[in-house]
Amino acid sequence: MIESLQHLPPAAGSNGELAAQFIDLAPPLTARQAAVEAARCLYCYDAPCMNACPTGIDVAGFIKNIHDGNITGAAVGILKANIFGGSCARVCPTEILCEDACVRNNPAERAPVRIGLLQRHAIDNARFIGQPGGHPFQRAPATGKVVAVVGAGPAGLSCAHRLAMLGNDVVVYEARPKAGGLNEYGIAKYKLPGDFAQQEVDFLLSIGGIHVEYGRRLGENLSLAELHTRYDAVFLGIGLQASRALGLTGEDAPGLMAATDYIAALRQAGDLSLLPVPRRAVVIGAGNTAIDMAVQIKRLGAEDVTLVYRRGLESMSATGHEIEIAKANFVRIRTWAAPLEVLLDDSGRVAGMRFEQTRMEEGRLVRTGGFVEIAADAVFKAIGQGMSDEAFHEPLARELIGQPMREGGRIWIDGRFRTALPGIYAGGDCVAPGQDLTVQAVQHGKLAALAIHEDIQARIGANTEAAWPT
Repeated sequence: MIESLQHLPPAAGSNGELAAQFIDLAPPLTARQAAVEAARCLYCYDAPCMNACPTGIDVAGFIKNIHDGNITGAAVGILKANIFGGSCARVCPTEILCEDACVRNNPAERAPVRIGLLQRHAIDNARFIGQPGGHPFQRAPATGKVVAVVGAGPAGLSCAHRLAMLGNDVVVYEARPKAGGLNEYGIAKYKLPGDFAQQEVDFLLSIGGIHVEYGRRLGENLSLAELHTRYDAVFLGIGLQASRALGLTGEDAPGLMAATDYIAALRQAGDLSLLPVPRRAVVIGAGNTAIDMAVQIKRLGAEDVTLVYRRGLESMSATGHEIEIAKANFVRIRTWAAPLEVLLDDSGRVAGMRFEQTRMEEGRLVRTGGFVEIAADAVFKAIGQGMSDEAFHEPLARELIGQPMREGGRIWIDGRFRTALPGIYAGGDCVAPGQDLTVQAVQHGKLAALAIHEDIQARIGANTEAAWPT
């Protein structure tokens, strides 16, 4: 955790000065700007932007509403498909999704409709006056069924919200002190500044019928077998809890830690000036989390930040937009270098990293025998996450990931988000190798909720039918 860096000096500057480095990455549109941008939309039939959205938001429809001055109607259309429409408008890689598919995105115009900013404009300015709890949707008549959801991240909360809308009661179990998952603990602070993540959670829960229990961790003080027996269905949205190891000697030395742990500490810090900040930092990885880590430590005052990746720039999983953010913040990107050794000082603390140079030969990554050393006071690993073994130590839980069901360390599911165990469903990062996007997790939760509700109702129908005399 953050204790690994306590030997380092705190950030230079006051909390206010540092907080100014973490305001919105992109400022919101004014009403006039939104109107002008909405007028650029062609409102395509079978709009490619809608097809590119993992949650299937009717993009043309909500933009038409903005153009017509119906901001609240635009927001309702978004939230009907994606209850996390506010955060997704801020963190979604629109440049590779809806905006990439926009018909305006062509060599002649060179700029798609700014769908993400328009979505944010609609959500931020909607007013659900007269609705119970200020919520745009009402619950269906009570079904009398109760579903357990494990994990209060985007997948779990999306599932809980849709189940509640359909008339079910939901109990959500969350290991951490706050709900929100990656939105609360894992997104760069300049993407979701302030307490927006918690405001969105409060809004979602205002639908009613959802109870959250905090400090409950699967495999520790929460039993899957008990949940399976107690509830009508169980949904697992537990994400990926364990950071992958480099597998190098010295990996536990002070000064080396998982990027996700530092990002979580940064997002929860009440006073940014108390955070330990290295003068020189190395970030190992190639995804958006690596970029988030590198940019944020630079904004906190690190003088020299180097992001190192074992392959070429074109192979990085971070989007081109994210890479440009890193460059704009003077992050140095070093490619074709694989971690080889953690360098320690006389006190056993991190002093740098030694990398071996790499190249591609006949489609394979090979080491060249050349070496490069980078001095650093801290090294942050952002090389991906996997399943936590602790969550699956009980026999029933092990069935979810045991052979032949296991695929890349994730929970196996069918096309309806059912696991290998009847009555247990899963979605989000714990099932889906790929981009691990918030919007993808939201869609998983929504579709899983529909499957759960339909399966429960089908069981009720079957039992009722069996009760009739022949």
